[in-house]
Amino acid sequence: MHTKVAIVGAGPAGLLLSHLLHLDGIESVVLESRSRQEIESVIRAGVLEQGSADLLTEVGLGERMKREGAVHHGIELRFEGQGHRINLSGLTGGRAITVYPQHEVIKDLVAARLAAGGDIRFDVSQVSLHGIDGREPSVRFRHDGQDREITCDFIAGCDGFHGVSRACLPASTRADFSRKYPFGWFGILVEAPPSSDELIYAYHQRGFALVSTRSPTVQRLYFQCDPADDVANWPDPRIWEELRLRLATGDGWDLKEGRIFQKGIIAMRSFVVEPMRHGRLFLAGDAAHIVPPTGAKGMNLAIADVRLLARALVEQVSFGRDGGLEDYSRQALKRVWRAENFSWRMTSMLHAFGDGDSFQHKIQLAELRNVVDSPPAAAALAENYVGWQF
Repeated sequence: MHTKVAIVGAGPAGLLLSHLLHLDGIESVVLESRSRQEIESVIRAGVLEQGSADLLTEVGLGERMKREGAVHHGIELRFEGQGHRINLSGLTGGRAITVYPQHEVIKDLVAARLAAGGDIRFDVSQVSLHGIDGREPSVRFRHDGQDREITCDFIAGCDGFHGVSRACLPASTRADFSRKYPFGWFGILVEAPPSSDELIYAYHQRGFALVSTRSPTVQRLYFQCDPADDVANWPDPRIWEELRLRLATGDGWDLKEGRIFQKGIIAMRSFVVEPMRHGRLFLAGDAAHIVPPTGAKGMNLAIADVRLLARALVEQVSFGRDGGLEDYSRQALKRVWRAENFSWRMTSMLHAFGDGDSFQHKIQLAELRNVVDSPPAAAALAENYVGWQF
């Protein structure tokens, strides 16, 4: 078969791109190696910038987000046993964030595409890209026990960091930029009421901790750990003891505890590939870049990428204008590197580096004090956190 745009990957990037193209009358096929049940059930964090939430609403995907998501107008930075609120909305002219998990965004996107008759192929395997330098590239894959091929005008590689798309960029024309961090995050999901109305980012000499929320009855908490550690080394009592130590304050604040029903360790890295296209292949989302989760930018960058890419594809398909596609990588990378910078700064400011460096500790405390004591510094953090207007 033939389609205008073959999209590899049914994460937020691939599904939103398909939805945006559909709204402008452009057909696409989405290929996904996992099942629908898997992509909709894997619980992931989700902080939507103001612009991301606005875009989802504008394209008809905001109803459940507005009903079930939590709008936060501030965050707390906690260090030396004290909390300091950063008034995001007050410092950014009313902008805010919406806490709405990524898997819920995916559920909304899948439902919208299927309701509109969209073509999503789940459980595909052996995906390979061909002819990306020519006028009619193709994607070959195996589905329902048969080998298949889709020819297309363009391919969107939205298949994540470990997908096949990025590897199709020739080594002679691409540059990879990466940084691995010497720590990871130990994450838990717990049945408990919220411990705070807003997210808490805590710096402690023992390591970073984050208090987030998923619903009135389910909370998400993280603490810094060795990425090579084993979940089995952390029985529930030890987890709660560590979180209490890192989050303790002198004002009587109480960490709400409950039944932990999920544990996991995630590594921390920064990664960018340049350029984000080759021939008729265009990368978006985690296929092109990874940010540490401290800055809450991962899903937002995917949304920003496909907003640009969809507009460029519409210009080309509907009006024969190639300028948007030619400029896609340059424009997307401007935002990507800004997000990489902010995520790196947040990560460096809030994590213990494990070498007992007292100078480093004092520098981090000085930076945190500057953010909470200086209105311009607080405004800069707030502007970066709520996101930059499209």
